[in-house]
Amino acid sequence: FFMILHRVDHESSKVPSGQPAKQHQAHLDSVFMVCTCRTTALTSVLFTVYLLDNNSIIKCICVFSEIFDPDFRHELKSLLKKKFQCVFEGIAKAGKPTLLNQIYTELHITEGGSAEVNDEHEVRQIETASRKQYRPETRIRPEELTISPEDIFKALPGIDKPIRTVLTKGVAGIGKTVLTQKFCLDWAEGKANQDIQFIFPFTFRELNVLKEEKFSLVELVHHFFTKTKESGICRLEDFQVVFILDGLDECQLSLDFNKSEILTDPRKSDSVDVLLINLIRGNLIPSARLWITTRPAATNQIPLCCFDVVTEIRGFNDPQKEEYFRKRFRDEQKASRIFSHIKTSRSLYIMCHIPVFCWITATVLENVLKTKEKGPLPKTLTEMYIHFLVVQAKVKRIKYDGGTETDPHWSPESRKMVESLGKLAFDQLQKGNLIFYESELTECGIDIRVASVYSGVFTQIFKEERGLYQDKVFCFVHLSVQEFLAALHVHLTFINSGVNLLKEQDIAYQNSTRESAETHLYKCAVNVALKSPNGHLDLFLRFLLGLSVQTNQTLLQGLAQTGNRSQTIQKTVQYIKNKLSDNLSAEKNINLFHCLNELNDHSLVEEIQQFLSSGSLSTDELSPAQWSALVFILLSSEKDLDVFDLKKYSASEEALLRFLFMLERHLKSCEALTSVHSFQSSNLTELDLSNNDLRDSGVKKLSSGLTILHLQLKTLRLSGCLITQEGCSSLASSLHSRGSHLRELDMSYNHPGRAGVTLLKNLKLETLRYGEASGLCLFSLSDSCQLTIDTNTVNRNLKLSDKDRKVTRVEEFQSYPDHPDRFNDGYPQLLCKNDLIGRCYWEVEWRELAEISVSYRKIVRKGDSNDCLFGRNDHSWSLYCSHDYGFDVYHNKKKTCISSYSSSSSVSNRVAVYVDCPAGTLSFYRVSSDTLIHLHTFNTTFTEPLYAGFGLWFGQSGASVTLC
Repeated sequence: FFMILHRVDHESSKVPSGQPAKQHQAHLDSVFMVCTCRTTALTSVLFTVYLLDNNSIIKCICVFSEIFDPDFRHELKSLLKKKFQCVFEGIAKAGKPTLLNQIYTELHITEGGSAEVNDEHEVRQIETASRKQYRPETRIRPEELTISPEDIFKALPGIDKPIRTVLTKGVAGIGKTVLTQKFCLDWAEGKANQDIQFIFPFTFRELNVLKEEKFSLVELVHHFFTKTKESGICRLEDFQVVFILDGLDECQLSLDFNKSEILTDPRKSDSVDVLLINLIRGNLIPSARLWITTRPAATNQIPLCCFDVVTEIRGFNDPQKEEYFRKRFRDEQKASRIFSHIKTSRSLYIMCHIPVFCWITATVLENVLKTKEKGPLPKTLTEMYIHFLVVQAKVKRIKYDGGTETDPHWSPESRKMVESLGKLAFDQLQKGNLIFYESELTECGIDIRVASVYSGVFTQIFKEERGLYQDKVFCFVHLSVQEFLAALHVHLTFINSGVNLLKEQDIAYQNSTRESAETHLYKCAVNVALKSPNGHLDLFLRFLLGLSVQTNQTLLQGLAQTGNRSQTIQKTVQYIKNKLSDNLSAEKNINLFHCLNELNDHSLVEEIQQFLSSGSLSTDELSPAQWSALVFILLSSEKDLDVFDLKKYSASEEALLRFLFMLERHLKSCEALTSVHSFQSSNLTELDLSNNDLRDSGVKKLSSGLTILHLQLKTLRLSGCLITQEGCSSLASSLHSRGSHLRELDMSYNHPGRAGVTLLKNLKLETLRYGEASGLCLFSLSDSCQLTIDTNTVNRNLKLSDKDRKVTRVEEFQSYPDHPDRFNDGYPQLLCKNDLIGRCYWEVEWRELAEISVSYRKIVRKGDSNDCLFGRNDHSWSLYCSHDYGFDVYHNKKKTCISSYSSSSSVSNRVAVYVDCPAGTLSFYRVSSDTLIHLHTFNTTFTEPLYAGFGLWFGQSGASVTLC
């Protein structure tokens, strides 16, 4: 203390006195506030400081900071290092601790994610993520950056604004908490972010128990980090501080950002929710940085505007899954066997996207390999979680009960534990609770002391954590464990008492007197799960159905009665197959296939796989359930499809609808209208739906998908899709509503109309292709027809070449045999064989001078009258093309002048013809490099089949027509 006073006196001798008394007093108050946080030994120092002037006081404060800060910083680092250097990988306390740095596998963290709420079941989100391959050379989104934990607060490239608040989201078990722990550990070990002076990590679980208390922000820090009070750290605003708030989804505080009062003094007391709101808004300690983690469903508890950056943890990609198991098992042979087995089960491999499931899987497989070296390994989720439960029962029997390896797995105490935890899991799952306090446990009939015993014995299933004042917080190690135990509770309740706990939730389903109660239970479960709009019971349903399988009941022998339920399973399988024939969403269909997998029924999938391998798949004959199986197989493929060609399967409208779900899979192009599902992001950057009869109704569905999906499309091709102004309006609205990355849009061969074209132009795209608005008839290039010249009609002044695909006007007669259908000399014309019915489209290339026509078959071939000439009678229509005179059209002796000929390099000598017989329209177009230029449309009623015809006139040698 004398050293402090000496330094202050030395500084004060250099500063003139005479500061106003009022200002002097204000600074003294500040000094007193700092010093009262110290021990009473500072009293003598306070009296000395009181005699100093203003500038000396400021120097005094700085000296205090310099002396007190390093000591506490060292203590805080030691505390965080001790707390976070070891992890139990899901275990609350007992067990073998693992060094975090040893087991930590880099997670895929991206910046640029959406802060919008995603309340889908997280297994659905995992399914989605598993279908996204993280390619080193391709970012998931153009604006996304993959970032390291130590860089979480570093400014982004091209952005000068410092980062104060960060939101990191990710599904349960994906590694959010471990990520924050690694951040703290790296800081504590001096590896990163040494510019930060203090890091204060909190969890919302700890903060929840304080919701009735009042603290100042300083007091809150003092209570959680008592050394701060002992070290006199009161002015947090004087330091570079990071607050970590982990688990926003578990927050039970009232975070009302609209009604909360403004609080700017970190030493003023208020409720914890008010403190947090003002800390997040930047009212309290504006210089402090803040990192909040949450599951996706809770992101709306804090306004998006409060965050400078939103990041997302995507979990393990495929290489990282393998890396985890190779780190976990140092035995290379064992690691290879385990990982190879996981890859054989699609459902297990998908779930290994989340680190905590990798840990569960490793725990189970390690134990199974110890007990039966050559036996079969678990392949389904239900098997895996039953083994996981059995492992815990075995640990309890040997470690706590003094049993041996040969003793039965289940003792009366273990059964009681499982039954109690199952009831808690089921009751709280229905309420949506994932963490439990004493009140929730009491409601389920569990004594708080008993709960502590459970968490001490079943440490890998049920966790107890202590917050401030030793308040206890309980939870299951992962949501999937809670769902498994909930399903087990429903199963055990029915087996032991015959009570169907799901019956009241499925009032609409009436049990048939001829149907067993057990079959009714599983049908109820299917119905209840399908009713959930967000799939919140998807995994619960898989587990419940899996528990009915004989082999799984054998594993639970001693816990539940076993019996032959093969007939019940068959009826359940058939019920699920019937549901697959309904018009369900694709995610629900996929979960039903996972349910069939849990029931060991693969018949539908194997049937389609056999069709695919034999090349005999005919989608026109597939049932709705088989269609679902085909989509499931394609989505379950390990390969990410670069191009998906719908025509390989079918080009029908039904195929377009059935393959709605495929859109999310494509990277470059596809040939079908695909998924309109609410995935949070997509790899898709280029989508080609050209030449499909999407029409306005299909474009509306596509537009809806573009709105819901966070597609990063750069190129969209909708050429020849029968789109009018109505479809253009839907598309433009969708692209405007969320902002768009679209750079190129091809709307050629459509009929947008002038208003539609204006809407498209307002999108400000780099490239926009569209046809002329006036007079276009709706057609699709899928209506293209291959014309074949009828050689019996060819005039002798016309020469055929290029396999009868080209006709040239020549002076010398060709030696064609006589035929009644041949056009007479002087009429250099011909007809094609194809009768044009329905909608037909074709293109021809012409030179010099030509007529391109359609005609009834009855046109006169002999004689010397207009009845022989295309367009000069009431049964033919013709387009006259000339380099010198331009374009005219003829019908029934009436000539209509259209336009002069243009020799532009972008406009070819190609003419397109489209006839819609039912609609009575015949249209002619010039073909340019990127669109069709409308020439003329005839509107009439066709009473007979039409045939294409050509004429080459006026002795122009070299004039020709070529079929394209």
